[in-house]
Amino acid sequence: MGKIILVIVSFLMLLLSPSLAVSDCTDLGHSTSWYVQDDQSIIFYVQNAPLAKVVLQDCTVTASSNIRLLKDYVCEDDSLLVDGQECSIMTINLASTGSLR
Repeated sequence: MGKIILVIVSFLMLLLSPSLAVSDCTDLGHSTSWYVQDDQSIIFYVQNAPLAKVVLQDCTVTASSNIRLLKDYVCEDDSLLVDGQECSIMTINLASTGSLR
């Protein structure tokens, strides 16, 4: 009985722990183009298919911005370069989730 309670409490602590939040990640290195949706959102494409929408934190991006990846496989809380400035990625919405609006 005591082991069952310990397992349940451990599971609940793991489930409710804010430090263990699941973040989206994707390989933007194989993207072939991108589109600026608004001043903080970029949609990356592979050929004509949307790959992911990246929302930046504390950076402004325009259609003429120079965007460079710091690494190919990125996750939320990673960074990319916009016009030479390092910008934190707030969220990544994968195209498969249908949330690129």
